Amino acid sequence: MIGFVVISCTGNAQKDSQKEKKQYALSKTEKEWKEILTNEQYYILRKAGTERPFSSPLNKIYALGTFYCAGCKTPLYESEHKFDSGTGWPSFDRAVKGNVTVDTDYKLGYARTELLCATCGGHLGHVFNDGPRETTGKRHCINGDALIFESKKTE
Repeated sequence: MIGFVVISCTGNAQKDSQKEKKQYALSKTEKEWKEILTNEQYYILRKAGTERPFSSPLNKIYALGTFYCAGCKTPLYESEHKFDSGTGWPSFDRAVKGNVTVDTDYKLGYARTELLCATCGGHLGHVFNDGPRETTGKRHCINGDALIFESKKTE
């Protein structure tokens, strides 16, 4: 008697490639993105890269103001929700409501919650459950090259 064994070969890489591409309000070709972004911004926002920890000057900015998407200028984070996580990346306990979306990232071989700009789909970083307990308990760990900071104008 001959038996057959069926083995599934669906791995995490296949899950990523099978994901439906989300449609965003702002869509550009790769060439257009390369023309408007620096090499570092392109690597982070469009290729889901990660900058070296402690390399972003935005990590230590605590002035009043807003952090915008470097790709499309959507307001993403307010400075009053920023905190020093000690990780080397700008960290926030929450985003501007409706301007950051989530997806699942399997790039390291396990599931992580990826943060994306809701307007252009640019990769921002990841969210973890080790943020300030007195607020949301969340830590939005964001690549500084994904952001542009504008200080609040005082009158």
